[in-house]
Amino acid sequence: MAQRKIPMRKDIVTGEMKPKKELVRVVKNKENEVSIDPTGKKAGRGAYIHLDVATAKKARTDKTFDKAFGLKIDPTFYDELVEYVDHQVARAELFGNGK
Repeated sequence: MAQRKIPMRKDIVTGEMKPKKELVRVVKNKENEVSIDPTGKKAGRGAYIHLDVATAKKARTDKTFDKAFGLKIDPTFYDELVEYVDHQVARAELFGNGK
């Protein structure tokens, strides 16, 4: 049986290529609203970040998404992102990576 190709995406904080399932997508829509995209299917410009609390905190201190999308993003978004990533990491540990 043929091996399935694993979609890879680049983490904008670390610059590493990772499997898409290990990343979370952050999207900017036409109205310049930035939000977390858990499905990976929202319309707009997307950027990926690794599901790791330390990476999310680094994104907050470096204001990575401000630079990536060219806008001033509300600091509460970064707090929401860190909280979301922390929750997803805890879920993965509890349920074994969502399988």
